[in-house]
Amino acid sequence: MSYEAWILIVGSLAGVTCGITGCFLILRKLSMLADAISHTVLLGIVLAFMISQSMSGVYMLIGAAIVGLLTTFFVQLFHSSGIQEDASIGVVFTFLFAVGVILLTIFADDVHLDVDHALMGEITFVPWDLVKWGFLPELPKAFLMLSVVLIINLLIIGLFYKEFKITSFDPQMAAAIGIPVLFIHYLLMGMVSVTTVASFDSVGAILVVAMLIAPGASAYLLTDQLKVMLVLSALFGVMAAVVGYYMASWLNVSISGSMATINGLIFLVVFLFSPTKGLISKKLSMKKLKTE
Repeated sequence: MSYEAWILIVGSLAGVTCGITGCFLILRKLSMLADAISHTVLLGIVLAFMISQSMSGVYMLIGAAIVGLLTTFFVQLFHSSGIQEDASIGVVFTFLFAVGVILLTIFADDVHLDVDHALMGEITFVPWDLVKWGFLPELPKAFLMLSVVLIINLLIIGLFYKEFKITSFDPQMAAAIGIPVLFIHYLLMGMVSVTTVASFDSVGAILVVAMLIAPGASAYLLTDQLKVMLVLSALFGVMAAVVGYYMASWLNVSISGSMATINGLIFLVVFLFSPTKGLISKKLSMKKLKTE
């Protein structure tokens, strides 16, 4: 596999994995919580390295999942105590993220993980960071992690599709018919946490928010069916990764930044020209209604 092909594959996997997970965040109006988790998982990664003295993807995923769930728990706790949700998110994620940065600087200064890498990612190094798992040949670690996380996320969505759908659209009804709303909520937050860590090498903690939110937001403007929304968000994620890579090569700029930019441009086009929810479509419908 060529160097360019691996970058496109890893970027596309990040787009698909983040895109389908982000759909449920859009429906639940939890976009800012995704931003918080994408930052606080840095603390989980650093703690996992300090305990295991290893940069193994398994330890990173476990540490990220624990801290991601911890972030959600504290936000819920403060919000239920009377503090506004946005204030709760701001306090929790800035504190945990700051602790992660401090511990990273002190205890992980001699490894390739640093603050810039954690924040911005560096997909150009992905094809060279090879690992060997079992009988498989040496493959890029980011590719293996994203593939495993994508399969896990798809299995969870498949097993709990009905629960995710009902709790996303009507949590009160879900609770009334006996669906464990809180369990599904924390399950989704765990998915967001491990998805964020798996995407670190390609887009970093900050730009992963664009991959989580923009494809789902674009798909939301085009359909009212959840299954179609999941498929569209995955396609938009792949489109942003591929077009973003070639734009970055053409302009000689950051690849992850270009991918995030294309995500934003896709959303802008859909926002303007969506047949049912687009700004221009609405204006034309209003004009037609006034004419009639």
